[in-house]
This record gives sequence, structure tokens and C-alpha cells, in this order.
Amino acid sequence: MKIGVFDSGYGGLTILRSIRKVLPQYDYIYLGDNARAPYGTHSFEVIYRYTLQAVRFLFDQGCTLVILACNTASAKALRTIQQCDLPAINHQLQISNNQSPRVNVLGVIRPTVEAVPSITQTGHVGILATPATVSSESYVLELAKISDTLKVSQQACPLWVPLIEAGEHESQGADFFVNKYLQSLLEQDPEIDTLVLGCTHYPLLLPKIGQWLKDHSDIRVIAQGSLVADSLADYLKRHPEYQQQLTRNGTCSYLTTENAERFSESASLFLDTPVQAQQICLN
Repeated sequence: MKIGVFDSGYGGLTILRSIRKVLPQYDYIYLGDNARAPYGTHSFEVIYRYTLQAVRFLFDQGCTLVILACNTASAKALRTIQQCDLPAINHQLQISNNQSPRVNVLGVIRPTVEAVPSITQTGHVGILATPATVSSESYVLELAKISDTLKVSQQACPLWVPLIEAGEHESQGADFFVNKYLQSLLEQDPEIDTLVLGCTHYPLLLPKIGQWLKDHSDIRVIAQGSLVADSLADYLKRHPEYQQQLTRNGTCSYLTTENAERFSESASLFLDTPVQAQQICLN
């Protein structure tokens, strides 16, 4: 059995890279729904449908755990899948295959928010995310569960993902939109001292974000990769029934709903290593 990592596009590769650094021994399948990306501007119903299709596909490919390495999918689809779909999926697996333990789906938002209280000094937190993640208020709600003293401000960044996936994140043109969204967020709350990158694409903009923040040395930026990787390692320790099922050959296969050659070329931006992808169809 393998660990599946799903994203609407390429951003989840930043999560996969961090997970494989911490847990290199396991076998992985990465699935990018690039043909229907970005998810961030879609409705709840569409995001949920697309995400469930991907999750079911990865289960069929032999994954016992699936990580939604996509903040939009985690915000809009994770809870519904966990509460409404997983019970039926696991029941069917037990009937047809007598399979145990159950399959499961995990997200990236909870591991991220758990790190925030230990980082912020002022209690003022800023969230940079896609429009869908912002509208879901998932970060606001999850942070409220951890601490009722945090002040959370959000900023939707609708053009960051298209810039990154077009390979323009290092261009001068990207500076305008990085500056625009950061300035807008800090205008909402000048006391923000912690910025959460609430999209797995955004770490590729860290050099430009850091440049803009050079006059704000008190602000810390949280990227998700290492947090999600450490959280998964802890989850497997606490759930040995999953750990015991996972195969350990250190392999990773890459699947995409778009052109495989195009995916393989673009994936190098996120992984710094060549990959050979296979095109599949979700329905």
C-alpha cells in the first residue's frame, strides 16, 4: 500500500518533497489534476466533486492514506469526504476485500494552524490564500479552535497560482501582484507578525515575499511543507495499523490529468529533479 498525495496542480509537489525528506522509505503516488486547475475559483460543489474523484482514484491505485496537499481541497472538500464518503468507502472495502485497516484522507490546514500560536508574538496573524480557501474561512475557524485570542486577517491572492504555473513567479511582472496582496493584508492589520502561506504553490514566491518584507523584519512567514511532513510522521506513529500496511521501496510515481510531457517539464520547478509522469483521466 502507498501514500497518495493529491493537488489540483503542481503546488502539492512542495508538500511531497518535504514528506519524502522526512519519510523517504515509503512508496508514493502524486496526482495533479492539472487539466482542471486551478481549483481556487471554483464553487464548493465542483471542488468537492473533483477532489472525491481523485481520492477514489488513488484508493483504487492502492493508497491507504491520501494527503490533500491542496489548501482549497482541504478547505472545501476534506470534512465532507471524511464524514460522508469515507464510512461508505471503508464499508465497501471490508465487504469486498475484507480489508483492514480503513483508508483515510488527511489535509494540510490543521497541521499548519497548530504551529501558529508558538510563532506569533503579537497574536496578529495574516493568511494569504486562494479565493476559495479565504471564503471557506477554514483557517479562521481552525485557529479559533486553538486560541480565542488570535486576531486573524485574510487576503485572497487570485493571481499568484496562475503566475506560478505559467512559470512567471520570478519575473518582474510578479512583483506587482506580490506587493499588491501583501500591502493589502498589512493595511487590514499593521500589527501582523505571522504570515501563513495558505496555498502549496506560494513557497515558490518566497524570494519575492522576503524581498518585500525586508523592512518588516519582525514578520515571520510560515510555509507548510515541513509542518505537514512532521504531522504525517506523527500520525503514522500514533496509527501503526496504517504504518504496517505501507510498502517501503522508496518509490514515487507521478500522475496528471494534463499532458504528461508538460507536467514533467513544469514539475522540475517544484522538485529540482526530473520526473516521468503518466497521463490519466478522472471521472
